[in-house]
Amino acid sequence: MHTNSDSKIPKPSAPKNFPVRLGIIGGGQLARMTALAALPLGCEVSVLEKNPSGPAAQLSPRSVVGDWNDADTLVKFAAHCDVMTLENEFVDARALAVLEQAGHQVFPSAACIALTQDKLTQKQALQNAGLAVPKFRAVNSSAEIILAAKDFGWPLLLKTRRNGYDGKGNFTLKSEADIAAGWQTLGGGKNDLFVEAFWHFSKELAVIVTRGRDGATAVYPVVETIQCDHICHVVKAPAEVSAMLMARAAEIAQRAIAAVGGIGSFGVEMFLAADGEIAINELAPRVHNSGHYTIEACVCSQFENHVRAVLGWPLGSTAMVAPAAVMVNLLGVSKGSGAPRGLESALAIPGAHVHVYGKAASGAGRKMGHVTALGKNLVEAESIAQLAAGKIQFGTNA
Repeated sequence: MHTNSDSKIPKPSAPKNFPVRLGIIGGGQLARMTALAALPLGCEVSVLEKNPSGPAAQLSPRSVVGDWNDADTLVKFAAHCDVMTLENEFVDARALAVLEQAGHQVFPSAACIALTQDKLTQKQALQNAGLAVPKFRAVNSSAEIILAAKDFGWPLLLKTRRNGYDGKGNFTLKSEADIAAGWQTLGGGKNDLFVEAFWHFSKELAVIVTRGRDGATAVYPVVETIQCDHICHVVKAPAEVSAMLMARAAEIAQRAIAAVGGIGSFGVEMFLAADGEIAINELAPRVHNSGHYTIEACVCSQFENHVRAVLGWPLGSTAMVAPAAVMVNLLGVSKGSGAPRGLESALAIPGAHVHVYGKAASGAGRKMGHVTALGKNLVEAESIAQLAAGKIQFGTNA
């Protein structure tokens, strides 16, 4: 689905150099899949990563090892790039601003990252745009948490404002008795924290929205995400909700990305209540785990559309090529080698599309790869994906 917005935004010219030199800040699996989408378009890809053996470094001979929060390192990296983008939202926005001030092109922008990488300011921006989010409040002490609980009720979610993902940086407070443990676990007093009212949801939904430099947007199908221990395990596309809810979720997601001035592919995570009310959980200013299914299931993947968007090129179709698709994450069971066991057995299953990220080491709950399957319906697609995923294990307990 394509829509046009912000028609007053001047349409920039695409980079004149060819091949275009695309720089990716961060070198994990998201950078790897972005690079895989950029290479067929004739791009030269460079990667800046702290880890010399990161998943994306295996693809790019122009990999640079360095601290992406160091402005001098970023400026040196930028000298060999026409356009830069981000694999994650953890890069310090102030360092990105230095790049922009030096005349380099970075998408999403430093201003967008500054808004979204702090989850409190992200929620404020969404709320100011008239979008529903769970009630929230900054807290600087245990006493302030207790005051918030009087307004929001128990349970409460205590969260770090920055650098949280896959449940890291979250602590559920069931009662006042949990405050001390939560405060200590999340580094209260050292890290900026906030609390959020618990949202009683019936399903968790997600939408990938790609927004171009000219304001045009491409909206992917609304999906359902199944979480376990705060980590996404399964993504079902499309979500089994009414057409009306589909349209509303897509519209909310599109408004959310426009509200933060996003450019590129963004993930929008949402809660769906039993009465049909939708609230935004959070935004990811980057390609997102809930959109990995688009590699096989959509005409143009979230990764290719991200590349198109940041380079100022026309966006591709988000239409699905099959009625249903299911993605299952491959998670590590323990510390150990990053080599998969059972890969051959998984590859023998017809219709299973296996992705192994090439990480050197496994860890409990670490995302090591994923499997996607297409089908006539969600039941068929999930049965194939789960069967193949069950054959593969990572870690010493495999």
